[in-house]
Amino acid sequence: MADPNILQFAPFSSAVDAGFWHHFTQLKLDVLQLSEEPVSVYGSYVNTDPPGLPSRLCVEYDALNRTEVSSKSYSALGTLINTNTVEEFRSRSKPDLLRTSAEQLWAAITSGSALEKPSVLASFLMFTFADLKKYHYYYWFAFPAFTLQKTFQLVRPPQSLATALSSQQISSLLSACASPGSEVDPGFFTVVQSGTEYTLHPLKDYPQLRTAAQGTEKEIYLGFSDPSTLPQNPGWPLRNLLTLVALKWSKEFPLHKILCLRVRTKNGEKDGSYGLLVEVDLAGLVDCLSPTEMPPYLGWEKNERGKMGPRMVNLSANMDPTKLASSAVDLNLKLMMWRVAPELNLGIVRDTRCLLLGAGTLGCAVARCLMGWGVRNITLVDNGKVSYSNPVRQNLFTFDHCLNGGVHKAMAAAEALKQIFPKVNSSGAVLSVPMPGHRVGESMLEQVREDVATLEKLVETHDALFLLMDSRESRWLPTLLGAAHKKLVLTAALGFDSFLVMRHGVRTSHQDDDTTTDTHTHTIPRGPIPGDMLGCYFCNDVVAPGDSTQDRTLDQQCTVTRPGMSYLAAAHVTELLVSILQHPDKGLAEAAVSEHGGASEGVLGPVPHSLRGFLGTHQLLTPASTAFQQCPACCDKVISAYRGEGFEFLLKVFNSSTYLEEVSGLSSLQQCVDDSQIWELSDEDDSGQ
Repeated sequence: MADPNILQFAPFSSAVDAGFWHHFTQLKLDVLQLSEEPVSVYGSYVNTDPPGLPSRLCVEYDALNRTEVSSKSYSALGTLINTNTVEEFRSRSKPDLLRTSAEQLWAAITSGSALEKPSVLASFLMFTFADLKKYHYYYWFAFPAFTLQKTFQLVRPPQSLATALSSQQISSLLSACASPGSEVDPGFFTVVQSGTEYTLHPLKDYPQLRTAAQGTEKEIYLGFSDPSTLPQNPGWPLRNLLTLVALKWSKEFPLHKILCLRVRTKNGEKDGSYGLLVEVDLAGLVDCLSPTEMPPYLGWEKNERGKMGPRMVNLSANMDPTKLASSAVDLNLKLMMWRVAPELNLGIVRDTRCLLLGAGTLGCAVARCLMGWGVRNITLVDNGKVSYSNPVRQNLFTFDHCLNGGVHKAMAAAEALKQIFPKVNSSGAVLSVPMPGHRVGESMLEQVREDVATLEKLVETHDALFLLMDSRESRWLPTLLGAAHKKLVLTAALGFDSFLVMRHGVRTSHQDDDTTTDTHTHTIPRGPIPGDMLGCYFCNDVVAPGDSTQDRTLDQQCTVTRPGMSYLAAAHVTELLVSILQHPDKGLAEAAVSEHGGASEGVLGPVPHSLRGFLGTHQLLTPASTAFQQCPACCDKVISAYRGEGFEFLLKVFNSSTYLEEVSGLSSLQQCVDDSQIWELSDEDDSGQ
């Protein structure tokens, strides 16, 4: 049983990203060839891991060519030594390898260079052999540290910062660590406490600050970012820090207090209460250390079986470029989760089935953004073909797509997504979306019936619908279907120098049996609006959508917009979807009605109802509104009519938009007010592409 008066440390556990081996293979083939000269490799560790995880030293995919790590992690400079044969890997003297690494560390400590660059206290050795025929990689990590003749004696058992410090002190300490200054190594530093205020200083200033604080109320601590998750044991880097302190400063200062900083996220806020306060007495080590004689050392990592020996990873399957791409895509997203937002649920984003109605300027940009978030299931719907004017703005198309009359946009876009990332499950559907006021003749009836059935099936089998079309009335049927099937529906629309992005309210119930009542008649909230009470794209209309393309000139038929607008709108509508998915209430997340907020937040913050961007003035507004009980697209009367009559109801709407006004109650509303009080919204406003 461990002596409770002796400080024990949590050893590092290596974690090598699969993408690293791909980069190392290229280095071996193109640069190293048969050379066995040491190569610099950058590792990193964090102090934000939840309980139960080992202290991980990560070697990521770019560890061979990076010069610094993320601001959310801490540097560990390593040396990689590769052998050319497995026999040499087995027979090379492991004590000699470790001794060389220990000598380099000891030289840094005794010369004082470790004070100038404290990250060397977390240095490591990576000893490897790569069988590039089978893609078998053998590796063994060493984390050199010194075993002194006498142990590190504890003044008292380690305390959690929740016990040792007040919440105000912890908050001040976290604020100081958030911006340590350019001269302070974020991994190892000096902490000065003055009352409830904390400041960070370089590690090398520790003795001078201790001397200056004598006779004052100031407290001086050693500080380090602690990768350990154990309740009583700090991480491995502290072992070398205390060796340095014992050698350099313990004759003058035998007692030392160490702040082992650990930061986790709790309810969306950073929490430093999981850290430790450790007090040690190094008086017994003063006569045991001499700069001229290196003490004994250790550091080889045990393998996955708990034995002293190397590890092996078989990447023969993963070295396929497609699988490597998948690994890299996942890594980009996991870095956000590991370092910035640990509560992110990447799985729900990956598995969300997205239906994009419109494969033009907006559709292409939204598809790219969705793939950036790891969405793997994307279906695009469009009936148009790629024309010569499209590729410069629609980033999934090339000049070749325009030749011979053009390729169907939906099919070309789906194929382009697979060319970008083969693991995406993308498909295209060529169909026209029937619209109110666009009459359906006998010759078109069966085709329209087929298109409606196809669209209904697509809506049923997807989780989120994006309305990215180029006219107001083309959004009507998908809006109705989304409401009827209780799907997430998002709209993006463009003006010349403005855009609209919004989420539709997710309907939780419909009055199927009584069309005289409407669930939108509930009391309008005074505060944030619940997600099931939010309006849809048509809820501000006082007339039914009609044929907006009739008698239009060329400039009116096309969406005339500044080129950057589509990218702004696409980015916002994609991020809006992800914010919804990361909110605990998902589509029912409430929306604030003013800039003062008040709505509950998810992992990525509050979820607005709509965003209106104005590029001319560089403004972004976030208005919110409730559903309209006579809405021609999502009110219960319209949904009930669709559910009761199906295609026959839709056919009446296609042939006469005034029929839709009668069903929704808009015609009765219009009769109750003077015509001068009704503003008819133009279909030219906020048209998308």
